[in-house]
Amino acid sequence: MDRHVAFDGLHNFRDLGGYPTTDGHRVRPGRLYRADSLGKLTEGTPDWSRFLSLGIGTVIDLRHGWEIEGRGRVPSDPSFAYVHLGIEHRPYDQAALGADVDPGPYLAERFMEVAEDGTKEIRRALELIAGAERPLVFHCASGKDRTGELAALVLALLGVDEATIIEDFSLTELATPALLADWRARNDGAAPNWPAYARAPEAVMRLFLRQLNARYGSVEGYVADALGMDAADLTARLRAGLLEPTPATRPPLTYRRATPEDAPALVRLRDSVALWMLARGIDQWKPGEKDEAHFRRRMAEGEVWLAHCDGHLAGAYELWWTDEAAWGPRPADAGYVHRLMTTPHTAPPGTGRALLTHAESRITAAALPHARLDCLATNPRLRAYYEAAGYQVVGEQPAKDGGTGSPYAVTLLEKRLG
Repeated sequence: MDRHVAFDGLHNFRDLGGYPTTDGHRVRPGRLYRADSLGKLTEGTPDWSRFLSLGIGTVIDLRHGWEIEGRGRVPSDPSFAYVHLGIEHRPYDQAALGADVDPGPYLAERFMEVAEDGTKEIRRALELIAGAERPLVFHCASGKDRTGELAALVLALLGVDEATIIEDFSLTELATPALLADWRARNDGAAPNWPAYARAPEAVMRLFLRQLNARYGSVEGYVADALGMDAADLTARLRAGLLEPTPATRPPLTYRRATPEDAPALVRLRDSVALWMLARGIDQWKPGEKDEAHFRRRMAEGEVWLAHCDGHLAGAYELWWTDEAAWGPRPADAGYVHRLMTTPHTAPPGTGRALLTHAESRITAAALPHARLDCLATNPRLRAYYEAAGYQVVGEQPAKDGGTGSPYAVTLLEKRLG
């Protein structure tokens, strides 16, 4: 499941459903959305029909009044209530910032200002979300900062862990190119002065939560002390309306071989997994490292497979027939599994192992006796995962060139098939 709901003119409209809580529940899909400016919607368009089909009952607009005057608001419709809550009280021009401004500490400080200046609006927004009987969406201009801060507070109160909250914030990175294109279109093709404009590095949310917890002890402490709300009551109402038990069973996975038309989805899946890693301090993949041409090349030279569950993408992997960068020259006696990846939070449990088994079946069908793969030498957790799947460590390549220009050490693992 791709959290971004597809629109032509909106780039950062996302479903907060599917995130797990620490007590075994998950956020109900289709109930709470976050978005960039809904002022970009126009009646009578496919985007407008798509929006109305979501059954939204309340729209919360977190922008300043002057932003609404300049860029418009969501069109009126009897199907939903529109609520304007101008949450940010100290305007700042991100596009004009200097290149030396580090987005992590800079934006974290701005988030703290919003948390303390916008208590009235945040309190009202939380009340509306807790009391919503129908789906609700909240948005600002790009769906990143004010929207990201409110999303973080709600997810924390629901019991979602900090790493996932950080990950949710950083998913705006998937929309950054489109948000930048919009900015350039509004400014005669010029680029913003700040290289971090429209970016959402995980450090921003990590530092903000650290500062909020240092000042108030916890998000619940902030709700009680700064907002003057009964944190326990608010949490109970949010959980009652927005959580559901994690499904005990899921439909079986279905597999199909990828075609060139699947390349954009594969790039998006890999970038989503990279953001999942970064939010958890795993320095391995970076968004943007593999483009559509990479996946089309892998399809032409080997195989790329997709797994779906209930109509949604659940995972994918690449299968190579040679891998000299990691293994050196070898006889044709193995298939090499690469980029085994699952959709964060929404893939059924065990999807990774199922993908691995499917890859092994393809290698066996090619009458080859070995499945081989490698993992970053500094990732013992991933190595243990593959060892549990029957792979044995057979060596190390201290300077693999993965095409990034920076060689790195990998552990080599092999499994005898059949």
